[in-house]
Amino acid sequence: MTTTPDFATYIASLPRVLAGAAALFRDDEGRVLLVEPNYREGWALPGGTIESDDGETPRQGARRETLEEIGLDRELGRLLAVDWVHGTGRPPLVAYLYDGGVLTETDLKAIRLQEEELLSWRLVAREDLTAHLPGALGRRVLAALDVLAAGSHTAELENGHRVA
Repeated sequence: MTTTPDFATYIASLPRVLAGAAALFRDDEGRVLLVEPNYREGWALPGGTIESDDGETPRQGARRETLEEIGLDRELGRLLAVDWVHGTGRPPLVAYLYDGGVLTETDLKAIRLQEEELLSWRLVAREDLTAHLPGALGRRVLAALDVLAAGSHTAELENGHRVA
């Protein structure tokens, strides 16, 4: 099927939305694995931009980014949260957060940071998460931890706040 010029023009005129995916890893004490990027201030989860031009899905993107950033190639669990984050100086972001599971001591020793992007990693207790992950990301991680604890359905969020 060929694309007509009118349809191509229509598609080009649509608003753009960024899409990112990350994995939520914990240790046996429930602490969350955070990574420290070298290209911006603060901490993050292993994850990044979904490469939709390559046909990558959010789940595939989270797994690829986890392998690239921390050297762990793991099958990810269920979708814990999806968050619509309004853009400030950028298009809006849809952020998918998957259950990465519980990391063993062996897993933690196997972590190899992607030196081009990351400075370090650490395990952070729930009560300290928002000090490391302010704003929507911190709220998203807390909502995902609540989903895990309650065994409930995926959290639908807007700017990290539950909407449904």
